[in-house]
Amino acid sequence: MEHQDCIRVLVLANQKGGVGKTTTAINLGTALAAIGETVLIVDLDPQGNASTGLGIDPSKRKVSTYDVLTGQKTLAAAIQSTVVPRLYIVPSTMDLLGLELSIADHVDRSFKLKHALAVFANDNKSRSDKITYVLIDCPPSLNLLTINGLAASDSVLVPLQCEFFALEGLSQLLSTVEHVKRSLNPALTIHGVVLTMFDGRNNLASQVVADVRSFLGKKVYETIIPRNVRVSEAPSYGKPVLLYDLKCTGSQAYLKLASEVIQRERELRAA
Repeated sequence: MEHQDCIRVLVLANQKGGVGKTTTAINLGTALAAIGETVLIVDLDPQGNASTGLGIDPSKRKVSTYDVLTGQKTLAAAIQSTVVPRLYIVPSTMDLLGLELSIADHVDRSFKLKHALAVFANDNKSRSDKITYVLIDCPPSLNLLTINGLAASDSVLVPLQCEFFALEGLSQLLSTVEHVKRSLNPALTIHGVVLTMFDGRNNLASQVVADVRSFLGKKVYETIIPRNVRVSEAPSYGKPVLLYDLKCTGSQAYLKLASEVIQRERELRAA
């Protein structure tokens, strides 16, 4: 991939809603920035929760991912700084709901984001704070937006809620990843599965953890994100939980996850 050498692109995907995808994008991005990486979040969800959760008011989203994917603006023109040092975002707007219609007849419709990132790789060389990680936050469905995210990425990071139907949704996502790998992005890999919203008082949650680990083995990160009220409260203040309450269990878990992601990256590069 053209941008692979200098920027690592991870897509957060799961067609199920409410699994902690956006929460993980915001807080993993913040944790990576806190340990020295420079991170860009690309918000591909029309609801724009990642943008809101990082304090970007809807009135300030003059250039959005819609403008980038329709080719009206470059990725560099759409980047905004956030409340977190070294963490940037390309915000989304409800315009994304109309993207499929806007580009339906384009032969390269699945590669719009990949092209935009390839162009940005050149701009990135001249930035004083070069982006080292791009995290793509996808909508909770397997539509053209998610396909663009998967086609543009090096690896997939799957947030998975510790609940009864978790594995059912996971197998559907894995088959989509395989399909994208065969048809659009042969280099795509599964970076890892992160278990979210874990409640230690719930026997079922522990059973789900055991089942997912036996099914996917080392692909599951060691770090488990607990169900934590501070994590739920933080977005309403336009802040990641690490800025809202650094000491809470949720913040500490995301810092551990960031270290694990970096470690896994080193292993992938060495392989």
